[in-house]
Amino acid sequence: MGNLMDGKVAAITGAASGIGLECARTLLAEGGKVVLIDRARDKLETLCMELGERAIPLVVDLLDPRDVSGILPRILEKAGGLDIFHANAGAYIGGPVAEGDPDAWDRMLNLNINAAFRSVHAVLPHMIEQKTGDILFTSSIAGVVPVIWEPIYTASKFAVQAFVHTTRRQVAQHGVRVGAVLPGPVVTALLDDWPKAKMEEALANGSLMQPKEVADAVLFMLSRPRNVTIRDLVILPNSVDL
Repeated sequence: MGNLMDGKVAAITGAASGIGLECARTLLAEGGKVVLIDRARDKLETLCMELGERAIPLVVDLLDPRDVSGILPRILEKAGGLDIFHANAGAYIGGPVAEGDPDAWDRMLNLNINAAFRSVHAVLPHMIEQKTGDILFTSSIAGVVPVIWEPIYTASKFAVQAFVHTTRRQVAQHGVRVGAVLPGPVVTALLDDWPKAKMEEALANGSLMQPKEVADAVLFMLSRPRNVTIRDLVILPNSVDL
């Protein structure tokens, strides 16, 4: 166990699985207190019991605007502060636009864009007032390289990147850092609809990363000296040619 996060309080959305859960584990291992935010109450509570007393569950429906806008006082009540907010929750849809389901697009866009931006809006005044803090997004390589087989998902991550770049410049004067980690393909629940044979082939040829590799990158970003901002950190499997 390290001490890079000693005295820090982090809140992570989509923390019941995948990248969010691995980031929570990593920050806890470095001495931090972590509020795990998700809508899966039973899973959250079970995970936090396993992770220890510095892991705090917070049930939030990120698709309910009022729930998201009221997130800050609940975090402060449970954890006593907030130094790091990681807007990690997201959804994925691929496939041809002409064959897509716009209703499914709306749900994904609401989660990837609206809920993420609204949650940052909710916590940012607290960080500005305390004159320090970190806002971090889980973005994607699709936010900088348009991926032909996932146009709607790509569009959502381009929106995230635009928000990161502009918001960072607004709040840097207040001591608040804003950045994004942009992974390539990662083994998470977002790939649950992949055929088993495709998943096995991707794992065998090294074209998928594990969530822990993203979490280690996040820790690197957060542990830089306060005069340094890692605005965008792209991490890819070696076999991905992008």
